[in-house]
Amino acid sequence: MNRLHRALTRAKGAWHGWAMEKHPHMARALELAAQAAAAGEVPVGAVLVGADGTVLAEARNMMRAGKDPTAHAEIMVIRMACAAVGSERLPGASLYVTLEPCPMCASAISNARIARLYYGASDPKSGGVEQGPRIFGHAQCHHVPEIYDGIGAGEAERLLQSFFAALRR
Repeated sequence: MNRLHRALTRAKGAWHGWAMEKHPHMARALELAAQAAAAGEVPVGAVLVGADGTVLAEARNMMRAGKDPTAHAEIMVIRMACAAVGSERLPGASLYVTLEPCPMCASAISNARIARLYYGASDPKSGGVEQGPRIFGHAQCHHVPEIYDGIGAGEAERLLQSFFAALRR
């Protein structure tokens, strides 16, 4: 390993530590994603935080366990948070999710009026935020959250790659 590569690796590790320190909810979402992988689900985890900073709900993918194609981590966490607060809207809330939301989840985020979306890995195949249909860019989109991507992306990508590599074996 050359000196430049070592310096970049150290810098990346320092950035990752800073990012997880600054975004501890993403660190928890990554733990939930690892739990999903261990349960045979696509490794995606989500944490929804209220405007006051309290965790409203956390979830992981549960499509296979629930035999429900809509049981994505984002949908599950939105359902639980809405039930907890007694409203179909979550203004001021922040959603931390390990993978770029798909179009279905992006639409649910908009409908729930979530204020901020933090996500880890991009999803070139099924994403609905920066990839694919870009739900928040449509004129029909009722609400567009602030979007922050790449938070914990390296770890989220490693979880996904490991999961799918194991499936192929």
